[in-house]
Amino acid sequence: MTQLRDPSPTRLPRTSPVDRLFRITARGSTVGRELRGGLTTFVSMGYIVLLNPLILGASADITGARLSAAELTTATALTAGVMTVLMGLIGNAPLAMAAGLGVNGVVAFQMAPQMTWAQAFGLVVLEGLCIVAMALSGVRERIMNAIPAALKTAISVGIGLYIALVGLVSAGFVTRTPDAAHSTVPLRLGVDGHLVGWPALVFCAGLLLMAVLMARGVPGAVLISIVAATALAMALNSVWPGQDWGLVSPSLPARLIAAPDFGLFGRVDLFGGFVSAGAIGATVFLFTLVLSGFFDAMGTITSVCAEAGLTREGKVLGLGRILLVDGLGAVAGGVSGSAPNTVFLESAAGVGEGARTGLASVVSGLLLAATLLFTPLAAVVPAQAAAPALVLIGGLMMAQCRHIPWQDSDFTIPAFLTLAVVPFTYSITNGVGAGIVSYVVVKLGKGQWRQVHWLVALIAVVFVAYFVVGGLEVGRAGTG
Repeated sequence: MTQLRDPSPTRLPRTSPVDRLFRITARGSTVGRELRGGLTTFVSMGYIVLLNPLILGASADITGARLSAAELTTATALTAGVMTVLMGLIGNAPLAMAAGLGVNGVVAFQMAPQMTWAQAFGLVVLEGLCIVAMALSGVRERIMNAIPAALKTAISVGIGLYIALVGLVSAGFVTRTPDAAHSTVPLRLGVDGHLVGWPALVFCAGLLLMAVLMARGVPGAVLISIVAATALAMALNSVWPGQDWGLVSPSLPARLIAAPDFGLFGRVDLFGGFVSAGAIGATVFLFTLVLSGFFDAMGTITSVCAEAGLTREGKVLGLGRILLVDGLGAVAGGVSGSAPNTVFLESAAGVGEGARTGLASVVSGLLLAATLLFTPLAAVVPAQAAAPALVLIGGLMMAQCRHIPWQDSDFTIPAFLTLAVVPFTYSITNGVGAGIVSYVVVKLGKGQWRQVHWLVALIAVVFVAYFVVGGLEVGRAGTG
């Protein structure tokens, strides 16, 4: 992809204040594209307002206390909205933020049972402060820039595969095989190897419509397809109710407005987790949060910005500001009680609609914040209508494979492990770790250790510790 130069404000044409603020013309975009991209990103990621409360609300803390859905929905929507707007204004990048999937599961199912909710969210705040400190000191940016371009490209491709798999699974097109431990096939097509029911039809229809519209170059192809698929789902659900649509049932809600509940805000105990879970246990949790937040965001930022053409010589434009806001998102997630907020993969859907600046993020953020009052409307768009965007955008990101030097033995296996482990383990962090560790081992094996940047070598050591400590923890649990 042609990389766009981001000129200084003094070289911008004398256009509207909005254009000058976000450098819209300089980045080859238009206000219309940014608005459409922001709306598309919101529609693609709006499910998090429902999903995050379901994940956090499914677990109890060490005292048996559970969090209410109203409190979690308010915290999720407001924090995502505020941080996404800040990403647009400060980072000027089409990157939306919300409670991170995966890391919220760590908070709910690993941390909460060993401490109170306030203590768990306190560790989340500490994680965010660590990431902010690395961003302000420039350490985080130096680490990202030290990683070879080929590995960063492999991370982007792996995330594309991950996005596509998330879309296929969320739509029910791909499901987990029952008793997968005793089966040679861990995943299968639909139910019992067949596509059954109207939800599957809606997904397939939306996917094919989106593919055709994108192939024809129709503006707003992603958004048009999501709206059309949602309308089809609502019509089918009204005539044939009782289908399994997953978390969201495509029907008009009984009421449009619900009052927000800010009960979770400020309920934080910064250091209590070190007492409840023990110093070692809390440190391991904090290490896991920092590592996941650091590299999940790194992969997402790199891939989405590369897709948007916001890189120069392999480096993301304005990376320092982007990383600062991302770190603040983790702090905000702890303070609000919504889990660490980070850059969302679904931002790629907005980029696919032409978003290139922070204006798209401002639009997405305002819409996310608006769900505070219109939370019931978030239950209108089913996963089957939004998932096609993830599948096709993930497919488009595969095109970056051409930038990986497959003929170079230094990168053949590390790149493959990176892009394969990300979707196969459902973890960006695992994929990044596998790629970096294997790259360093290959260079050492060839006697070329001097060619390995010392920061990359340090990261490899950290990842080895990450894999080993995780294995030891599981081993103790199995023998305890």
